[in-house]
Amino acid sequence: MVNCVNIVLGKEEITLKINAQNTIEEIEECLKEKIPELKKLYQDEKTPIFVTGKSLKNEEMDKIKEIIQKDIEVEVNFDSPKVLGLYGIRKAFSEDIKTSETMFHRGSLRSGMKLEYEGSLVIIGDVNGGAEVIAGENIVVVGVIRGVVHAGAKGNKKAIIATNRIEAPQIRIANIVKELQKQNKNNAKSYAYINGDEIVLE
Repeated sequence: MVNCVNIVLGKEEITLKINAQNTIEEIEECLKEKIPELKKLYQDEKTPIFVTGKSLKNEEMDKIKEIIQKDIEVEVNFDSPKVLGLYGIRKAFSEDIKTSETMFHRGSLRSGMKLEYEGSLVIIGDVNGGAEVIAGENIVVVGVIRGVVHAGAKGNKKAIIATNRIEAPQIRIANIVKELQKQNKNNAKSYAYINGDEIVLE
C-alpha cells in the first residue's frame, strides 16, 4: 500500500496530510492502517486533527471523519470547506472537470434567495440582483445574471460561468473576483472562465 496519509505532530493540532494524487478509496484504506499509530498519540490529550492536501466532497469528509472517530474520540477538521460559501474557501485547488454531477433549478431566483450545490448548477431562469448562486463546479444560467454567482467555489479554476447575458457588478470563479463595469445590453458578455490568474469574459 502506497503511503498516501502522513501524520504531522503540531503544538495545537495533529495534521493528516493526504496525497492529492490518490483516490479516496486508497486514502481510506491507508487511513485505516494508520489508525493504530494515530491512537497511540491519544492516551490523555485530545488534540484536534486537521486533514489537508486534497479537495474533498462532503461525503468523503464524512467517511474520513467516521473512520477516525470510530476508534478515537477527537475533533476532526478539514482544509476543504464543509459548506460552500463566498467566505468558506481556505485553500484553492486546481482540478480538471471530466464528469460533473449537475443540479437543475427551474425558475428565476429573486432577491434574498440563495442556491448552493457541490457540482454544477443549471438555472432555467434569471439570477436577479440580491440573489446568490454558489457551485463547486460550473454555473449555467438560461437567462440573465444580475446577482452574485460563484463558480468553482471549492477552488476549481477550470470551472466556467455561461449565461445569456451577464449584468452583475461582479462574478467569482474559484478564489478570483472580477469587477464588471455596466455594459450596453447589446455588448453584454455571456461566458466567463479563468485564463492565467484572471477571469476572461467573452
